[in-house]
Amino acid sequence: MRHLMSPLDFSVEELDKLLNLANDIEANPEKYAHACAGKKIATLFYEPSTRTRLSFEAAMLNLGGSVLGFSSADSSSAAKGESVSDTIRVISCYADICAMRHPKEGAPLVASMKSRIPVINAGDGGHQHPTQTLTDLLTIRSLKGRLGNFTIGLCGDLKFGRTVHSLIQALIRYPNVNFVLISPEELRIPDNIRDDVLRKNNQNFKEVVRLEDAMPELDLLYMTRVQKERFFNEEDYVRMKDFYILDSEKLKLAKPDMQILHPLPRVNEISVEVDDDPRAAYFKQVQYGVYVRMALILTLLEVEVC
Repeated sequence: MRHLMSPLDFSVEELDKLLNLANDIEANPEKYAHACAGKKIATLFYEPSTRTRLSFEAAMLNLGGSVLGFSSADSSSAAKGESVSDTIRVISCYADICAMRHPKEGAPLVASMKSRIPVINAGDGGHQHPTQTLTDLLTIRSLKGRLGNFTIGLCGDLKFGRTVHSLIQALIRYPNVNFVLISPEELRIPDNIRDDVLRKNNQNFKEVVRLEDAMPELDLLYMTRVQKERFFNEEDYVRMKDFYILDSEKLKLAKPDMQILHPLPRVNEISVEVDDDPRAAYFKQVQYGVYVRMALILTLLEVEVC
């Protein structure tokens, strides 16, 4: 039995196989429509989510399976004090696979140690978000035709942004990826990512404050929101939330084939006027998220479709 806690749980070769499967699902959805008939996924979401929870549910339904679970800790026995370990033991009696989001770092890992079914980390605190990373990799490969040989700008909340941390760790395994880290001083990338991931692997990166300074060299721009739920006080959040707003004027500085990604939800860091720009790929990204989660469910359940 296998779990997914980090994008590094799969080798590059295994990731290629997973992404190829996702592309085949995109091209031949009817081929997979009953692949998980009789199987159930439990979505255990201890903090709010729209895209991730619903995309897991859509993925399993698209495979012909069923869904059960909860969408907040308040609607689960966690409100009564039940531990994650006990919850997963119970869920293992009900479902064949589980996707868990939790505000505490490492909670899905604890669950995986006690589980009798595969556990997928659907986001744990500011730590990891591996299925978003799989989505990002599929999106980049589908739009650019490759993983590697590009310059990517990561903009916004790089301190608390688990999607950014996971994506960096995944992309360093591909050749010639240059990182431009765009953030205010208060939201810079954590030391452990800068030192233990980027510098330790001799990765080419630089840190800048102004988005305009980075824009002309980027092949990909990965925007993130400033996450209100990660701040300890309202004053700091209000001060930082409008630091970056991508609009049509800033896009005049970008390459004509630069792609704009965003893990969503968006607040106001991308102006709605950008949505009509052909470089805006964040809603395509959402669709790729369903395909890659379908591929992941099939892989972890060891279901093969001929």
